[in-house]
Amino acid sequence: MTQASKSHDPITTQLSEVKARVSTVLELAKSLGADGAEVAMSRQQGLSVSTRMGEVENVEFTNDGGLGITVYREGRKGSASTADLSEQALIKTVTAAVNIAKYTSVDDCSGLADKSLLAMQPIDLDLYHPHEISTEEAIELAKECEESALAVDPRISNSDGASFDTFAGFKVYGNSHGQLVGYPSTRHSLSCVMIASDGDDMERDYAYTVSREFSLLESAKNVGLQASQEVLSRLKPQTIPTGKVPVLFRADIANTIWGHFIAAISGGNLYRKSSFLLDAIGNDVFPKFLNISERPHIAKALASSAFDSEGVLTQDREIISQGALQTYLLTSYSARKLGLTTTGHAGGIHNWLVDAQGHDGSFDAMLKTLGTGLLVTELMGQGVNVVNGDYSRGAAGFWVENGEIAYPVSEITIAGNLAQMFKGIVAVGSDVDMRGSIRTGSILIDEMQVAGH
Repeated sequence: MTQASKSHDPITTQLSEVKARVSTVLELAKSLGADGAEVAMSRQQGLSVSTRMGEVENVEFTNDGGLGITVYREGRKGSASTADLSEQALIKTVTAAVNIAKYTSVDDCSGLADKSLLAMQPIDLDLYHPHEISTEEAIELAKECEESALAVDPRISNSDGASFDTFAGFKVYGNSHGQLVGYPSTRHSLSCVMIASDGDDMERDYAYTVSREFSLLESAKNVGLQASQEVLSRLKPQTIPTGKVPVLFRADIANTIWGHFIAAISGGNLYRKSSFLLDAIGNDVFPKFLNISERPHIAKALASSAFDSEGVLTQDREIISQGALQTYLLTSYSARKLGLTTTGHAGGIHNWLVDAQGHDGSFDAMLKTLGTGLLVTELMGQGVNVVNGDYSRGAAGFWVENGEIAYPVSEITIAGNLAQMFKGIVAVGSDVDMRGSIRTGSILIDEMQVAGH
């Protein structure tokens, strides 16, 4: 989008108007006695359509948002929010936050992020790529996706539908340190969920594509084909004997392993002493060949951000270097609790890149390295304890023999301990999944307990 077209774009125009409102709210909070305040405002508008078996199931237009304010007064904190941006509603909201702050407990760790850490002039990360599409065109995309899946094989007997979503919006953040920043962004996605049956067996699986830019989405036909291939491959699953075997987590679910690692090094769990990675800075958490880098400023990336939800400037960081933990993930509050400095992770992480330094390979190469063991393509349940690292989840996938997929498996449980699982990573594939905040390939772990029949 050119600079000229941006100036006439409705989202860009609203962004400027909301910045003015946020500035007014901050002044109001100050006039009511707050010695510190921060305001966050977001707005999103978009279109969602879904079809099922060629029929339109849902058409939904979205245009919503809200404003939240937190005020600080003599070490006390009060928060309030509103979806109504009229002057009268804003006055009520700010007044409510100030009144709440009169009754909360004093907490020396609460308060705004330090001014020296804020992103006063954030860079443009090219996250805004609006795409004009009519409701009819969106419906046709979803229908094409579903039709391509249904046409692959007569065993694909039903569908849970296809969906197309397109959203454009913005976020604005301001505080009494004089920071007032914001940016627009877009997100487009297409997904398809298919059902296949063979005799008494019925399986369900899906495929999807997502991007900041509409033109970078995979075609509707390809998404449908992927969904059909996934669900057909799962037909006639078997169970496997209980035992300890190597386990390969396919790239699209491997990010769950890193998600548990994120929880273990997040400030909230650390200051509460509810993590198995307490006092682990500098320790070898992973094998020496493994590195994890954070790169918040990748243009167009789904998890890019120039600042976190407290306005703190995001920056490149090495999370894991040669297997050793380099940093925790801290907000201003958790950092003060720990006597440290915020790392700009209020609101989450920003584009993690997992690198295995030569201990990687294509998906087929990972299967060869696995040899005989379990390929996991689906996880169920929430049996993960971040306090002690115990891990136990339901799973489905494929049994692999001599580096080749032998047959699908289901109704199994995989178990281990995260500390041992992290150390037991043998390789990370080059089959990187780019559709989320963690860019990782498949993960091969040397041994886990698998419970079958």
